[in-house]
Amino acid sequence: MSVAIPLTIKKTRKEENHIMKNKTLFRLCLSAVIAALYAAVSLALAPISFGAVQVRVAEALTLLPVLFPEAIAGVTLGCFLTNLIGAMTGMNILGFADVLIGTLATFAAAVMTWKLRRIRVAGLPLCSALMPVLFNAVIIGGELAFVLFPDQLLTGFVINALQVGLGELLACLILGLPLVQVLNRTELARRFGLR
Repeated sequence: MSVAIPLTIKKTRKEENHIMKNKTLFRLCLSAVIAALYAAVSLALAPISFGAVQVRVAEALTLLPVLFPEAIAGVTLGCFLTNLIGAMTGMNILGFADVLIGTLATFAAAVMTWKLRRIRVAGLPLCSALMPVLFNAVIIGGELAFVLFPDQLLTGFVINALQVGLGELLACLILGLPLVQVLNRTELARRFGLR
């Protein structure tokens, strides 16, 4: 009479380190791909990506932190590159100040998007989707008011905050939410071991 003994294969420390290095490399690559995609889309659509009336389509990507936190670095770097290239080429009317201020707005929005990812309304991460809208409306709206309406800051702020906020609403709700829903249904994050 023989007894079947279950075989357990233990991974060596070297194999575990290799796996962790691969995950780290994958996460860095994911951030880089998101950054490149953000910058490419923003710059390809430059006429509507910069200015007082703008719909930065790439802002749909600011909802990706709902699925994986690596997107925070990706959208932040993508925004930095977009604003830097925009300032260097003269497309960005806010100039080099937007490289810092606009990037910080995107970073703060992405962090809050990730923190609020579990709050759902009818199954949708609406609170997360509103973070880029609010941060950009207030921060970029203020930045635009300072540049375009220095003598009428309050009026300029209200007008620009509403315009930027509307553009962000379009990018985040019309494009970002469906993108997150599709990626969530495919369980992309789980397949790559990100969740």
